[in-house]
Amino acid sequence: MSVIVVGGMIGLGKTSVATLLGQELQSDVFFESVDDNPILPLFYTASPEEIEKKRYPFLLQLHFLNTRFRAIKAALVHNQNVLDRSIYEDWYFAKVNRQLNRISQLEFEIYEGLADNMMMELAELPKKAPDLMVYLKASFETVIHRIGLRGRSFEQDQSLVDYYRHLWSGYDEWVMNHYHASDVLIVDMDRMDIVQRPEDAMTLVNDVKNKLQELGVL
Repeated sequence: MSVIVVGGMIGLGKTSVATLLGQELQSDVFFESVDDNPILPLFYTASPEEIEKKRYPFLLQLHFLNTRFRAIKAALVHNQNVLDRSIYEDWYFAKVNRQLNRISQLEFEIYEGLADNMMMELAELPKKAPDLMVYLKASFETVIHRIGLRGRSFEQDQSLVDYYRHLWSGYDEWVMNHYHASDVLIVDMDRMDIVQRPEDAMTLVNDVKNKLQELGVL
């Protein structure tokens, strides 16, 4: 039995992939808190002055950290689950917002302290980490195209392009050099469309199953 986390840039289809894998592996799926997230629209639409005053990026990171901690704890005490993004990836988003000065150094230190405490608690669970990350990777052009296709109004502002590019530019480096919780299966989303092409969906499922069998958890 296995625990899988689905990761990757905004817009590349993590929720669709997690849903597909949950169906094919007969697993529960823990979805990212988006539609019920009261801070996310404010994070995307706030002016620099509002961000400085209201601290939306810091509040958003705390909200995601809390919800992802709850999800990973629940997932790791059951036999088979899929998570639509996970607590491991959350640090990367906090780091990018620190680099962009959307989060202060003090806020980042508070965030890291909370995250470290949470990770120590995970280490006490019988199953301590996921078995596999399915990492969705694509060109920046594909990322922007996919964000446009899904049509969330608060994600569409042209002023966000630099933020998306900054996130995208460091994602591979984070996965390759900072993510150590599990093995990684890279999926090229420039070539695959699991929503519009059923053959791509089945290719992805087979690749994940083969990797899990190789790891001895399927």
